[in-house]
Amino acid sequence: MLSEIASVAHSLGISDEHLTFYGTDKAKVSLKALKSKPQRGQLILVSAITPTPAGEGKTTVSIGLAQGLKKVGKNVALALRQPSMGPVFGRKGGATGGGKSTVQPSQSINLHFTGDFHAVTSAHNLLSSVIDNQLVNQQTRLAPSGVLWKRVMDVNDRALRRIRTSAGLATERSTGFDITAASEVMAILCLSESLQDLRARLDRIVTGFTAEGEPVLAREARVTGALLALLRDALQPNLVQSVEGVPAFLHGGPFANIAHGCNSVLATRMALAHADYAVTEAGFAFDLGGEKFMHIKCRQSGLKPDAIVIVATVRALKMHGGVALDALTQPNLEALERGLDNLAAHLDSASHFQRPVVVAINQFTNDSQEEIDRVKQFCQSRGVACSLANVFGEGGDGATELAETVLSALSAKSNGEPLPFLYESENSVEHKLNSIATRIYGADGVILTEEAQQKYSLFQKSGFGHLPLCMAKTQNSLSDDASKLGRPSQFTITVRDFEIANGAGFLVALTGSMMRMPALPKVPAAERIEVSEDGVISGI
Repeated sequence: MLSEIASVAHSLGISDEHLTFYGTDKAKVSLKALKSKPQRGQLILVSAITPTPAGEGKTTVSIGLAQGLKKVGKNVALALRQPSMGPVFGRKGGATGGGKSTVQPSQSINLHFTGDFHAVTSAHNLLSSVIDNQLVNQQTRLAPSGVLWKRVMDVNDRALRRIRTSAGLATERSTGFDITAASEVMAILCLSESLQDLRARLDRIVTGFTAEGEPVLAREARVTGALLALLRDALQPNLVQSVEGVPAFLHGGPFANIAHGCNSVLATRMALAHADYAVTEAGFAFDLGGEKFMHIKCRQSGLKPDAIVIVATVRALKMHGGVALDALTQPNLEALERGLDNLAAHLDSASHFQRPVVVAINQFTNDSQEEIDRVKQFCQSRGVACSLANVFGEGGDGATELAETVLSALSAKSNGEPLPFLYESENSVEHKLNSIATRIYGADGVILTEEAQQKYSLFQKSGFGHLPLCMAKTQNSLSDDASKLGRPSQFTITVRDFEIANGAGFLVALTGSMMRMPALPKVPAAERIEVSEDGVISGI
């Protein structure tokens, strides 16, 4: 039986005056709850190996680990991303954990929740409509062909990737839709520290360029006050709880394959201010979410993890070793051995940031003891702590060993050490790209297409060359080719284009065939979703 959300807030020392209730099971927390509150907690970052259709369960492990920490008597809170509706109806489905390690109310969180995604979509598209209106009325320095600002929707709709607007008018142009999770407004919301910071970031959005190649900022449209009004409540973190009553701040939902993949800075600060341990996650594997957590979120906020947990499954490791999805239930030590190269790659990447690392083996029913032992032996040979966790089947009880392993890792190393970065802001884009590609992905180097070179030259000429990079890359491979599993070698990364997110504070490098508007699979998850006569939703 879940506690009322007011009781969950009170357990963190958050009073009713700082809460806006959305029923009895969810609330928004005022930023005033952070006033004069030191960041007392230690931050645990959960990442994973390269995802496969076999499943890794990073969010499930994050929730299970927090429940395990509670079981061993620790004061803990979660800080997680909130799901985007598009993938809920597409290939991915819901994203609130699984089994006995979920956050609740699951259906509400997976759908409209507290309306944050709607607010981001509305704010983004308001700016889009104002830009088009000012083009028609000749009230802007923008040339129609120089507009970079697209529109967004929280759906997976490939038909919207490329469209033409104002057909037949002098302002007709080619544009398109991104998914809301890829909106710069979403990234801005997740990186802002206050309403004042949010306003400043909205003001400096680059909406496009003049015919002479000069940048045009959103403040020239004179509507950032209206955007701020739409986003005011969305800036406040959402508070829910796990099935075992662990407080969970769910706020912001950028994807890590096309955006920076982390929950909001404010939600993380809320968890750190009100609990002794904060468990957070970064999207997809360490090469995507983990790298961006360090180089974007931590660089801007000053946050730094005190320990890193890498989630792996025997099933996924065997798939990286060449086993087909329908054969993963059969023991296969040879394939597992080959697949361990992928885990090794992510351990190598995590080691650059000089934090204690723990491998969490997310247990599945068909895992053999011999296979589990081999993963543990591999980690031991590298001097990396490793623990088995049955968080899906047992919840917190199945994660107490993992919790103790993480606590030991935290106590073994001081959390006062600075966080090293692989590149500095003043480095050239070639240096930044090569640092990520060679040291995180294991590539031989980077190739920039002519279009990418031209676009970056425009951004550099306009004074934006110092911004850090947000790599848009497939989540299914360490390379930019989704078909290359395991630990690919002898490959290069191709950057085909750049996009600018000046308000968020980074440049987006588009690699391979990555799109910022996902598509639905042939049989989308939406076909399985139903509502009973009693209003109960099933199939998510």
